[in-house]
Amino acid sequence: MMPRLLVTSLLVATLAACGGTSDTTQTSTPPSSDLSSVKKDDKLAALVPAEIASSGKLKVGSNIQNPPNNFYDQDGKTPMGSEVDLIKAIAAKLGLQAEHSDMAFSSLITSLETKRVDVTMAAMNDTAERQQKIDFVDYFTSGITIMVQKGNPAQVKGPDDLCGKGIAVNLGSSQEQFGKEQSEKCKAQGNPEVQLSVTDSDTGNQNQLRTGRVAAILNDLPTAVYVAKTAGDGGYFEVVPLAPINGGPYGIGVNKENAKLSEAIKGALQSLIDDGTYTKILTTWDIKQGAITKAAINGK
Repeated sequence: MMPRLLVTSLLVATLAACGGTSDTTQTSTPPSSDLSSVKKDDKLAALVPAEIASSGKLKVGSNIQNPPNNFYDQDGKTPMGSEVDLIKAIAAKLGLQAEHSDMAFSSLITSLETKRVDVTMAAMNDTAERQQKIDFVDYFTSGITIMVQKGNPAQVKGPDDLCGKGIAVNLGSSQEQFGKEQSEKCKAQGNPEVQLSVTDSDTGNQNQLRTGRVAAILNDLPTAVYVAKTAGDGGYFEVVPLAPINGGPYGIGVNKENAKLSEAIKGALQSLIDDGTYTKILTTWDIKQGAITKAAINGK
């Protein structure tokens, strides 16, 4: 059974502030993975650049509003989620502690390039375009999913049904790019273009869908499934039953000047896959359908 999330409370609070309907739904404490068995691997740790190793910290850039990948615990301060657990385990293998910085998704690559952070981990798809700027250690397979209001009143059954409808996406995301491509396809077929609402807020996008300002949200598989099962006790949204669109890997972003760090992270991830820790983390968050069996850098 899926745990009920803080995201439900955030959604309700925001709806009330916007004049929407509120309720008194309570949330239980979300799960977390037991990482106590993860130990430092001296050979892998030796690959970590000296300036990172000496600090004892792995600075992680993320966009912490994307359950089950990453979100805040009920204290509103502590990051948690499948990605948070996984990067903590990877850091532990390298003799480090993960330290998260919360920032807009659209600023993650720039923050990595300017060395404000050591890595990024925010459900970011590893794409050929992004590989021109940074390297990726691939850790999960996902794809774009369409989430609609419960009961699907807009009758969205596939991408072609998005023509002429309002669709919410995150700025700088693969979903935004797909939405633009689908809009062009709609126009080429003589249909109205997709009306994209581009924001930096998953919660804001959910508010738009809940109140009918958009007909659907394009989001990654884990997020869409998790939110649909937990928001309003599963009463607000549902996921259109389709195979993920443009399926591909999520990647941990690393500065191209830090090739050794990429190798260290790849080795740590493979070790976690081999000893079962990786599967336990994904199982805890009910997303093991996206598991990989072999760690890779830029898909290789």
